[in-house]
Amino acid sequence: MARKFSDRLQRISPAVVQEVARTMYAAGSLVATEAQISITRGAVSGKNHVPSAAGSAPNQDTGVLGNNIEVLQVARLRVLITSKAPYSAALEFGTSKMAERPFMRPAVEATRERVNRMIGNAARRAIRRSMAGG
Repeated sequence: MARKFSDRLQRISPAVVQEVARTMYAAGSLVATEAQISITRGAVSGKNHVPSAAGSAPNQDTGVLGNNIEVLQVARLRVLITSKAPYSAALEFGTSKMAERPFMRPAVEATRERVNRMIGNAARRAIRRSMAGG
């Protein structure tokens, strides 16, 4: 469905694509911020650090995980939200020795409605502007 929407947008107008692309980056930033907030919620760093419970977002200790979450515009209508921390995948998906402590998937889920609304509104605005000749 996303591919079909993307193909349609490409045919409408470059201005529409540009508006939606900008909004997609902003939406990606919203997801990244939600992931960072989930990591810092209730966290205690240093010698008093307490690891999070299995299945909940990791508790921040050093700040490396949250500080390495980034948003990349990898194509005009494609945004990638990732974490470059070396242990991101182990926390997100777990390992044979540790249960998962997801932070990205819950952030996507928590922001899904708002992100969809943002992108839909941007497309409608740009199309109206395009149709009005602006």
